Amino acid sequence: MIRQVKFVGIPTKDQERALKFWTETMGLKVLTDQPLGNQRWIELQIPGAQTRIVLFTPEGHEDRIGTFFNGSLGCDDVEYAYEKLKAKGVEFAAPPTKQPWGTFATFRDPDGNTFVLSSL
Repeated sequence: MIRQVKFVGIPTKDQERALKFWTETMGLKVLTDQPLGNQRWIELQIPGAQTRIVLFTPEGHEDRIGTFFNGSLGCDDVEYAYEKLKAKGVEFAAPPTKQPWGTFATFRDPDGNTFVLSSL
């Protein structure tokens, strides 16, 4: 039956700007970039992960741009990732916070979407 989450979508106003952010700044790799209606289907791979990220806004979902991503992006060392990404211009709400369940920090992409970066 179901074995994994194949991809998650990130709504965006400007696909080219989002593509540049997620590849050049965040280090994801392009798997697919092809026309789909009046947008492009841009599918990105997180190095070492099976789940992919799609930069696409379905019709009628434009109001989701600039909202909270209901999930978490995991990394081995949140403090290290925070320092590296902040140096690249990524906007964080605050420095990493330690909790009993792990460490996390929240950041925004160029569309104002908010993401949680947390320890694995």
